[in-house]
Amino acid sequence: MQVRPLIPHERDKIARLLRHRGIFNKREIQVALEVIDEALNRPEKKDYEVFCAFEGRGSLAGYICFGPVPMTDKCYDLYWIVVDQKFSRRGVGGKLLGFMEAFVTRKGARRIYIETSSSPPYEPARCLYEKHGYQVVCLLKDFYREGDHKMIFMKEICGRPV
Repeated sequence: MQVRPLIPHERDKIARLLRHRGIFNKREIQVALEVIDEALNRPEKKDYEVFCAFEGRGSLAGYICFGPVPMTDKCYDLYWIVVDQKFSRRGVGGKLLGFMEAFVTRKGARRIYIETSSSPPYEPARCLYEKHGYQVVCLLKDFYREGDHKMIFMKEICGRPV
């Protein structure tokens, strides 16, 4: 698997991935694409880093989007991680998380935060986070809607700039 920065013509591939994954609603897809557009159109800001994972003959296996948390000392947010259903349970998500962790460690990161839903479609993502050492540090009950809580995961990185 190859992980590399997103290039503009791959935006449509990510849009298809988001739609076909079957987890995200229209508004979530819109927000994900707005973040990608910001990363592509204003790369000098470094608010968002977007990397894509490709398998075999260049099939998009997944992507990850992360960036520094504003007004913090070397904390990062994982904004999006999406793996194509065809590549699920093949280690793509773990490789993308590992890539992000190595990237932010080189930047001197202290912590990575991940916010997600408690709803059933997000259970595989929550399991992935826990498998890779992220722990729930906060639960905001009924945040998204009644019965759908916001879960905040965190992992201490304690990076050292390279």
